[in-house]
Amino acid sequence: MARPTVKAVLLSPQRPLGDKPLLVVGPSLGTSSVLWTQAGALLGEDFDVVAWDLPGHGVSPAATESFDVAELADAVVELVDSIAPGERFHYAGVSLGGATGLQLGIKHGERLKSLSVQCSGAKLGTPEGWLERAETVRSQGTPVMIQGSAQRWFAPGFMEREPELSSRLLHSLRDADRFSYAFCCEALAGFDVREELGSIRVPTQAVAGAEDTVAPPSFAEEVAKGITAGGGTASAVTLERVAHLAPAEAPAHVAELLKGLIAWSETRGAAK
Repeated sequence: MARPTVKAVLLSPQRPLGDKPLLVVGPSLGTSSVLWTQAGALLGEDFDVVAWDLPGHGVSPAATESFDVAELADAVVELVDSIAPGERFHYAGVSLGGATGLQLGIKHGERLKSLSVQCSGAKLGTPEGWLERAETVRSQGTPVMIQGSAQRWFAPGFMEREPELSSRLLHSLRDADRFSYAFCCEALAGFDVREELGSIRVPTQAVAGAEDTVAPPSFAEEVAKGITAGGGTASAVTLERVAHLAPAEAPAHVAELLKGLIAWSETRGAAK
């Protein structure tokens, strides 16, 4: 295994970094920075918003060998150090991006100011299911996943209300490198940090979609309880009429939640 390379997309207005708090946002499997475009625009006046893409997705180069979720977290820290060396940052991620956030909290907690884990959990799916999906995509390509992903990603009615955005997200999946997608599936097959949640000390918000069948609200509750059981600070929030892609389905609500979390954590940090 080796640390993959991930690349960034700036979602806030072009300006010198450092004057505003840095917010790094991560994608779900099969999507790209497009997932965060609307929420990023709503947050961009108050924060420097930098999105990263999974290996072989969006602007990130394809992976050439396997990696685990902890190595994805290492790659995110390396990316941040390339644009703001040594800086602490706020982090929000969806699904696999949220799992990466949990690993950041466990492994690189000293770098985080706050953590928003969205439509994710400390364990997602089953190893067998992920390995089967990896094999399917390796042999047939990512387009084979489009129909099932459309059903999982969006709450009923979203594709009709937002045809352009849903189409762009599904095109991200279609255009993803099949081998990198498979490596991501294998990383999720080995991901289970339920026993490590108590080590997370950064203020954490676990956000779930009420319609999410991949990471239902019980997963967000489990994350929050695991962190608070270890003495950390965490809460769980469920968004109605949202399935698996909260920043795309409810960008204004997600932006408000993040503004509240970041403001609280910045104040908390200033008080120390």
